[in-house]
Amino acid sequence: MTHRTKHLGLVVAAVLIASCSATQPTTAVFSHIEVVEVVDGDTIRAKVAGTTETIRLVGVDTPETKHPTKGVQCFGPQATEFLATMLPAGTTLRIERDQEARDAFGRLLLYLFRPVNGGELFVNFELVRRGYGKPLHIEPNSRYRDVFVAGAFEAQRNQRGLWKWCK
Repeated sequence: MTHRTKHLGLVVAAVLIASCSATQPTTAVFSHIEVVEVVDGDTIRAKVAGTTETIRLVGVDTPETKHPTKGVQCFGPQATEFLATMLPAGTTLRIERDQEARDAFGRLLLYLFRPVNGGELFVNFELVRRGYGKPLHIEPNSRYRDVFVAGAFEAQRNQRGLWKWCK
């Protein structure tokens, strides 16, 4: 059994997302979200428990397309297009969170899983494995660290995506 199949087979009934605010944290329990739009290669907007939220995919960093100072980076538009193809508006996803629920910008930090042929596609991992992004580990959110590193080695070894085009 590969790392991919071992981790893709995980099933979680519900995910606890802590909504952090400056004054008082609140907690909501849900396990699925609906994609509203893809913002860039590692960020989407989705309906979460009746509210539209910005979601940052945990464990992956794709090249920038909208950064105010970095501009458009090599393979950024391709990463955004790939994610948009994988997650068209209306797609329902199963989600998992790690230790920290939100980043410094208030975005939800989530692992995304798309239903495919009776199974699931681990969206965050697929971005790395296909060469659209690189692993990004910010403690304490590191549940799938080894999976992402293995995916990046595979992409680099096979000269996929940014590993081929961005020297």
